[in-house]
Amino acid sequence: MDTDPRLPQNQTPLNQTSLDRHPLIQTPLHRRTLLLGAAAVGSAAALGLAPPARAAVPGFPTFTRLGAALDKSSLAYNPTNELIFPSVRYVAGRVQNPLGAWYMYYAPHDAPGGICLAYADSLDGPWHEYSGNPVISRNWSPHYSVSHVSSPHALWNDADGKLYLFFHGENTTTRVATSTDGRTFTYEGTVMTTAMLPSDVTETSYARVFPHPTQAGIHIMLFMGNQAGTRKIFIGWSHSLTSGWQAKPQPLISPAAGEGGQLSGAHYWSRNGGGHVVYHSGSGAIHVADVGTSFDRENHLGVLYTEPVATRAAAPSFAEENGRLHMFYEAGQRGNTNIAIARAD
Repeated sequence: MDTDPRLPQNQTPLNQTSLDRHPLIQTPLHRRTLLLGAAAVGSAAALGLAPPARAAVPGFPTFTRLGAALDKSSLAYNPTNELIFPSVRYVAGRVQNPLGAWYMYYAPHDAPGGICLAYADSLDGPWHEYSGNPVISRNWSPHYSVSHVSSPHALWNDADGKLYLFFHGENTTTRVATSTDGRTFTYEGTVMTTAMLPSDVTETSYARVFPHPTQAGIHIMLFMGNQAGTRKIFIGWSHSLTSGWQAKPQPLISPAAGEGGQLSGAHYWSRNGGGHVVYHSGSGAIHVADVGTSFDRENHLGVLYTEPVATRAAAPSFAEENGRLHMFYEAGQRGNTNIAIARAD
């Protein structure tokens, strides 16, 4: 799986680690209301600490909210006053001429959307907006012209020295582009569409991609499918990051009692022996399910995190620095979200 709580560090031809972190660090630890926390970009101290949101799942960490990653009022590109679906990757020594040690991709959701980039030298910040945003827009001639593009997910591939960026637009289509510098991209095509699933699935979006935990050379894709009005987590797989994707027709995870009837924003969690998926629900919390490393079961374990300030937490992405696990996520109600940072205790 890719750069986030990814899988065990089995060796694959793509040489993908199980968690995005500084490569020299070796540790065993492995859409919307205005964010009311500190809005200014800055360090954890400047952002201020919120009370930790206690995890209800035994064996999983608890996270303390540090604050907002970006000040929305200062952004040059902010067409809808909403920031969603962060994807954080360590890029120093990887991409050409990096602006900072870490890149974070994010996007507005509503039209026109647009895939955006921020950068920092530390996960705690300060985070800086890239001056050329959006790096991918809703019009990319001659490849597509859509109402919006959103939900970026980045994966670094050591085998070819490229960053792979997955994103949706429209909601029926997940696409991928590649880059050697993380700022300029080459379009690679469509990787998942509703045509690859039963006819009652009307959306295939919010995808994240990770190396398979036990099968070398295979990647999996966790994505949201809207099946007859209920959003569920589906799974796809491929031997290539840019082509040959297939999807299991049945959902991997469906809403359980207490999960608000809708699911999205799934992320593979390689810790605790692997085989877990972290996702957000219509209840506004981030949950955990045990699906096994063969993705053949569905055991809902409970709530991992509840946003203590902005009422809703969604679309988690994970990275590690100096032995500390960070979670970046969208905070707030749809339409007015911002990117927040929490850190494992």
